Amino acid sequence: MRKFNAWPVFFKREWNRNWPFLIGFTITGILITKLGSNFTEEDAKNLPFVQRYKK
Repeated sequence: MRKFNAWPVFFKREWNRNWPFLIGFTITGILITKLGSNFTEEDAKNLPFVQRYKK
């Protein structure tokens, strides 16, 4: 007799509960990556945050 595998049930329930967070996190990560990749080294040096903390 086969044993019951609970993993598919668990993942389906968790996906239904957490998909908005996961999709939002993915979209936010993509936007941050795209916006951050447009900065050159010179642009980064001229940012007020970098000038204030010199890091």
